[in-house]
Amino acid sequence: MTTWRTRIEPFTRPLFFAHARASRGMTLGVRGVAVDEGGRVLLVKHTYLHGWWLPGGGVERGQTAEDALIREMREEAGLIVEGRPALVSVHANERHFRGDHVLVYRLDRFTLTDRTSHGEIADIGWFDPHDLPDDAHRATRDRLAEAFGGAEVNPVW
Repeated sequence: MTTWRTRIEPFTRPLFFAHARASRGMTLGVRGVAVDEGGRVLLVKHTYLHGWWLPGGGVERGQTAEDALIREMREEAGLIVEGRPALVSVHANERHFRGDHVLVYRLDRFTLTDRTSHGEIADIGWFDPHDLPDDAHRATRDRLAEAFGGAEVNPVW
């Protein structure tokens, strides 16, 4: 699905990165690997990016990484986290944004409700981690191979 946001993202993303770089020395993001009772993982499709991604986003000032993950999971997927998420891995995202790091958490206990973000997420879906859609993003595939396929954790996003 191509939207106006998907078409303008390659042009607006560098502006966002420039602003973020000027206002912050380092950035931190979180992604959640939510696993349902059937062993499927939750993925999202953004309106401004191609492919399926693990849900997540940026950690804001004054917010813990866990709080950011809990907020992002609710906003993007309508997932209410129960208990504490388990930190799985930490990755440097220098390839795409100097000074950026991403923390990946696993979530096994949650309930589902309506998502609170409108306009950012085009679709959500539950998938077998060993049988992902063809357009699952490379980083999504890598993180799930680490979590479910026995691949060594790569410290680079």
